Amino acid sequence: MPDNARNNDAVVGRLKRTPNRAATPAVYDEAMSRAQIERRLRAVSAQLKSARDDLAVSEEQLVHLADEADDARLRALVSETPVAERAHRKASRHAERLRKHRDRLSASIEALEAEQDQLLDRLIAS
Repeated sequence: MPDNARNNDAVVGRLKRTPNRAATPAVYDEAMSRAQIERRLRAVSAQLKSARDDLAVSEEQLVHLADEADDARLRALVSETPVAERAHRKASRHAERLRKHRDRLSASIEALEAEQDQLLDRLIAS
């Protein structure tokens, strides 16, 4: 018999002989579960704070870019030149990309808030 198999049998034998072994892990698992929930709550809270900060910055930038795109649109209408039209398209695309980014951040915040609510429910239930 290989040494590893002998060592595994010895460990299994010790575990089987330990009295009241089944009662201890249940309490330990609940404590770990609570600790894991609390750790996850802290992580979700930090992610929420970061996402909200990013959303605030994105909204500020979007206001600026949307104004810039509107100005470029007006310049393109007035001047009717290909250069002005390209500038308008570029500014509009940039603003649209930032709008999509903002929407993704909003969805991420909603998902994190839902996860936080579930974790708080689990924490209260335990």
